[in-house]
Amino acid sequence: MHLRELFRKYKLKISFVIFLVTVENLAWILEPYLIGLVIDILIDKEYVDPAVNTFWPIFAWIGLYVVNSGVGTYRRVFDTKLFTSVFTKIATYVSQDSLEKNLSVSQTAARAELSYQYVAFLQYRMPEIIDQLVAIFGAVIAMYLFDWRISLTCAVIIIPLYFINHFYVKKVSVYQKEYHDMYEDVVDIISKKDPKHVEKYYSALAIPQIKISNWGALNFSLMRAVLLLIFMSVIYISIDLDEFSAGELFSIVAYLWTFVTASETLPELLESWTSLKDISRRLKKE
Repeated sequence: MHLRELFRKYKLKISFVIFLVTVENLAWILEPYLIGLVIDILIDKEYVDPAVNTFWPIFAWIGLYVVNSGVGTYRRVFDTKLFTSVFTKIATYVSQDSLEKNLSVSQTAARAELSYQYVAFLQYRMPEIIDQLVAIFGAVIAMYLFDWRISLTCAVIIIPLYFINHFYVKKVSVYQKEYHDMYEDVVDIISKKDPKHVEKYYSALAIPQIKISNWGALNFSLMRAVLLLIFMSVIYISIDLDEFSAGELFSIVAYLWTFVTASETLPELLESWTSLKDISRRLKKE
């Protein structure tokens, strides 16, 4: 069992979910720009071109808000029905595969539970990944409309962020494997009905989790230091080098905040991805 196999088997339905997520997030990434226009029209009229001094940005923003909310609501209903069905198929596969490999009850139960991460990844992580990609690259493109220097600053910062997260993935994958190796013994340990043995087991199981958490904290701190440079650079460009209107400043800050918050969630998404890769290796037929 591999993620690619699930995509092939449920290609149309998963593609439809991806389409809904993309539409939802594209509508969301356009909203700050329209809200900035609305602010200028209602508050800062001297910065508005008379040719666009109408209420169309208000109606356009309301329309995008409706699209974002409507598509998001429908997707959350649709993907729950889809992925509960997918998990049923996965759990059946894990049970059959375990019988063929003569795995213990403990390994079978652990792998069945771990396989739920496939569903969690497709239902929750995949939309988050699309969300973050649209947010990061959409924010960079949107800020280019205001000042190419702001956009370039954010684009350049992506390079050190990539290397930081690449190093993080290499470290975390080792501890993910260690955790999953130990987790496959959980039923055997509990079945012994020895509280001291259980305590010792879970204490040992916590070690790779703590190491993953520590590397995550280090990665977070490094990313925050890099992202601080973005804040300082963009604020300097926006205030000292350009004379933006109130609405434009709002849009720039909104896109900047979108870029930063999206970048900060990358370690968590990458951790889920490394965990899924290790689970795929375990469920792969020999």
